[in-house]
Amino acid sequence: MIVTKHISIDKECVEKLKPQLERHNGNFSAAIREIIDRNGKSVFPNNSSAIDSSLFKWMLTEVDGILIPDNIMDELIDPILINSLRKLEDCLNCRFRELEWDIDIEFKYDNDNLPSGILIEIRGEIHMIRTVARILSQYLVKNSLEKIPLEIMSVINLNECIKVELARSTKKEAYNSLLTFFGGMDEVIKGVKSHPTFWKAIVKRHLLSNYNMVTVHRNYFEDLLSNNIPLGEISIENISKKPIQEIPLKDMLLLIKEVYETSRVVDKVEIDNDKLIIFHSFRSYEAIEKIKKTLVLLLEANGHLFDPKTTANMIVLTHRPDVGVKVNEIVDNLRTSNNSFDQELQMFMTFLKGLKNIPDIPLSFTALGRKIGSSLMQEYEKENGIKIWDLKTFKTVFEIINSKLHMESEWKLEGKNLLYTVMKCQIATEGNKFDKYICHTSREAFKGALNHAFGNRAELDIKKLISRGDKRCEVVIRLP
Repeated sequence: MIVTKHISIDKECVEKLKPQLERHNGNFSAAIREIIDRNGKSVFPNNSSAIDSSLFKWMLTEVDGILIPDNIMDELIDPILINSLRKLEDCLNCRFRELEWDIDIEFKYDNDNLPSGILIEIRGEIHMIRTVARILSQYLVKNSLEKIPLEIMSVINLNECIKVELARSTKKEAYNSLLTFFGGMDEVIKGVKSHPTFWKAIVKRHLLSNYNMVTVHRNYFEDLLSNNIPLGEISIENISKKPIQEIPLKDMLLLIKEVYETSRVVDKVEIDNDKLIIFHSFRSYEAIEKIKKTLVLLLEANGHLFDPKTTANMIVLTHRPDVGVKVNEIVDNLRTSNNSFDQELQMFMTFLKGLKNIPDIPLSFTALGRKIGSSLMQEYEKENGIKIWDLKTFKTVFEIINSKLHMESEWKLEGKNLLYTVMKCQIATEGNKFDKYICHTSREAFKGALNHAFGNRAELDIKKLISRGDKRCEVVIRLP
């Protein structure tokens, strides 16, 4: 039924009706019907109240970096439209015209159903096109995962235009690209919402302390309490999603900067090519030394040697690839094509005696010793078919090593504890002269062997070390 009414509209209202009048060729009745039809409709397509434009822009800004839940996405855009990019483009442009968002979307692709690549150009008001780009990118990635996954390759922001490029990829890379370009805050918001009380307390403490709180992994803190050198590999490996040995040096330096600055262990980390400059506010010499050793060993675990220097409030770590190459040469020379455990051990003894002939080697004692210790254990494993190490087998190996090195030692095995005492070390005290460098390298070789055999399961408790005034060395090995 058509009801005819007479209404009066002033010139200002007529001006506002122009877009509708143009669409309906000047038909006022059709223009008014469109406005009445659309009244109360929201973005896609449920009912809601009108929102003030400034509030709407603020809301769009606040949700930037947050992905839309899958069930909401399915309500916004029909998943079946993924089967035709042409229909998807037409549908979206029609919707935005109805909403008067003044958004224009253009798709460029090589295949309507299964494209190998897509270029999307979105033009309009900057706050709106950013939101539309996020929604559309999420829609394409999500709904392509079960067919041929589409990865976001680039997002280019121009004046009143955003270009999004997608290409065929894997599910993992496709999803990660969505987080990289449009979901930077998604994981953070979900984490805060899942534990609001915890995160409110953490943020409050950081604010009250002016960000002087320190947040570290539990294992790192446990090492500190145990007076060990905490490396912090866990935090770095969790972020990089790969073992520390496989991380390129450039990425490793950036990860150290991120972990150490955000945990507030240090104040600031600067990277100058492959040099690290660490700024701190520690007052204790012991604390500074521990931080320095932690960083040196962490980089060494990554396969690189750094020369550390300290000042009042800085630690400077300089990359020394030349020394690293020399250490690798020494270890490689210990490995011959037909080597055996005895040959390896004999070369180790020869090497220790000529240690002082190697230039600049004090920097590398720790790395060198551990590599040699690990190499010795590998050769023993090969010759004796060792698959799993226990304290009894470890004791047997080092009794052989000590006899070859002319070291007088004593072992006491009590359950899961092994007390190891060196009464006399011939190579470190030859001719009644104590050589701290040789001693240090031998000690690190023992640690390298222990780590190779038991990994992080073994705890080494040093009771006494050989020095100029004391010829005995005593340690306890504990297994859980």
